Amino acid sequence: MAEDSDLEKTEEPTGRRIEQAREQGQVPHSRELGTFLVLVVAAATIWMMGGWFVQRSMALMRKGFLIEAPVMREPALMLPRLAELSGDALLTFSPLLAVMFVAAILPPFFLNAWVFSPKALVPDLKRLNPLSGFGRMFSWSSLMELVKALLKAVLVGGIAALLIWKERDELFGLLSEPLEVGLAHAGHLVSFSFLILVAALVIIVAADVPFQLWQYFDKLKMTKEEVKQEMKEMMGDPHVKGRIRSLQMQAARKRMMAAVPQANVVVTNPTHYAVALSYQAGMAAPKVVAKGVGAVALKIRELAGEHAVPILEAPPLARALYKHTEIDAEIPSALYNAVAEVLAYIYQLANWRQAGGVYPVPPRDLPVPPELVPEAA
Repeated sequence: MAEDSDLEKTEEPTGRRIEQAREQGQVPHSRELGTFLVLVVAAATIWMMGGWFVQRSMALMRKGFLIEAPVMREPALMLPRLAELSGDALLTFSPLLAVMFVAAILPPFFLNAWVFSPKALVPDLKRLNPLSGFGRMFSWSSLMELVKALLKAVLVGGIAALLIWKERDELFGLLSEPLEVGLAHAGHLVSFSFLILVAALVIIVAADVPFQLWQYFDKLKMTKEEVKQEMKEMMGDPHVKGRIRSLQMQAARKRMMAAVPQANVVVTNPTHYAVALSYQAGMAAPKVVAKGVGAVALKIRELAGEHAVPILEAPPLARALYKHTEIDAEIPSALYNAVAEVLAYIYQLANWRQAGGVYPVPPRDLPVPPELVPEAA
């Protein structure tokens, strides 16, 4: 039962899931909203500019029916004449076309669905599968589209019938009006009726937009296992992160061990801790080039013995250096005096190896502040 519940898509889509869907061109869309915006903008434009459209249209008709003698005698002039009239007609109705174009691209902004996805342009052969096509025909989405189509037909047809019945006297009165007055009156009636019919579609839009949003997010719902897997991908698989961290530590340890032969001295605990120090002319302060405890400390001492790097047993200093200094970092200023005595001993030891004489005495009771020394391991 637990496995079945993990496979059910009960979880809301995450932000990453929604973003991935948008990258593939999957965004919420409502055809009814697009249709409504285009029609209502067209109706409003015709309502406000109807008189101008009628005047320009009548002027175009007069110009078109007026055939000049040169055009009649020369058929080749008819095509340029037609192109001129077509250009004038396009210019006349360009405001209507412009506002309709703007209205056509507005719906994605209302649904926060404006996105350009090249992946959506890639042909999908699965859409050619007839079985998938039949499945879409009898799906829940297709049923809703059928219901919306029937609802629109009933709504628009009913309102159209009411408008015709309400304006029946004015419609019959058009027969008795002069031509120009009748055309203007008819245009007013048509534009007003068109605006009312389009406004009625707001009922369809109010129902369709929430349904499309619900359907979109319902399709993107995730199973609990998918949510867990996404969290692993975002936060990183613990096993993979552990492996990477292990490899990083191995690489850092190799670099650290490679620096031991160039160290000036290795300070030990004597067995639990080992810290390799390096100091060259021009450096502001000595720095730690390697440090470790247990097996790592043993390896540092072995490398130091193989490359003749001096080893000094100074437990408090070794523990303080290990605790308060990172690799390739300078030592704390509180340990300057103690490390200075160690380096002085190392220089004396190097001179003894070259010139002989009295063997230098290793420093004892180094001035290490007690607060810097952790408890002995």
